[in-house]
Amino acid sequence: MENIERVKQQLKEHHLEDRYIELPASTATVALAAQAIGCEEGLIAKTLSFNTKSGPIVIVVMGTARIDNKKFKEYFKEKASFLKGEEVTNLTGHPIGGVCPFGLKEGVKIYLDESLKKYPYTYPAAGAANNAVKLTIEELQNITRGIWVDVCK
Repeated sequence: MENIERVKQQLKEHHLEDRYIELPASTATVALAAQAIGCEEGLIAKTLSFNTKSGPIVIVVMGTARIDNKKFKEYFKEKASFLKGEEVTNLTGHPIGGVCPFGLKEGVKIYLDESLKKYPYTYPAAGAANNAVKLTIEELQNITRGIWVDVCK
C-alpha cells in the first residue's frame, strides 16, 4: 500500500479522514507548510526521524522547536542521530518532507514532544511534501499512541 494510502487508512480508522488536506504548494519545510496552510510556523508539527540502538524512531515537535541534545541523551541514553537520505524513506516509509507519525513502517516508535502542547491543534505532514492533517493535540495522541517526551529546547 502506498504511504499516503496508509496515512489515509489510519485517519479513517479514527474517523478523521476529513482532516486530510492536500495542497497545491509544497509543505516540505515548516516555513513552506505554514505559508501553504496560512498559519504561523509554531502550528506546524515537524516529525523528526532518528536512528537509535533499538531501531528507528520519530519525534513530533512544534514547528519552531529544536532538539536539545542533552535532553535527548538523558531520555534515550544515547546521542541523537538523524536518519539521512534514503534511510528516511527506507526506515519510516515516508519521503523527506513528508515524514509523519501516521502509516509508518512496522517497528517505528512514535514520540510526541511537550512543545506541541503550546497550541490546541497542529498540522503534521501526511506522507508527502504537499499535504497535512489538522488535528487537536488530543487527537494526535489518540491516533499515534505516541509517548510524551520533553527533548526540545
